[in-house]
Amino acid sequence: MESIYDYAISVMRKKRLEQNISLQTIADYLNVSKTFISNIQNPRQRAKLNLDHVNELAKVFNCSPKDFLPETPI
Repeated sequence: MESIYDYAISVMRKKRLEQNISLQTIADYLNVSKTFISNIQNPRQRAKLNLDHVNELAKVFNCSPKDFLPETPI
């Protein structure tokens, strides 16, 4: 079963690829390292997005923070 973190990360990855935005650009907006963004996308790492990250990602992708959450509980 997919976790809420996995869901948010898959949305981030999809939007990033659709809009052709680099990992470094995302890292710069979130004020974190590119390595941190890579670790977020790696299920074997413990790095996680937090609500501040989700809010900043919504600004980057010009969408609602709700877009990073599933419509129904997981």
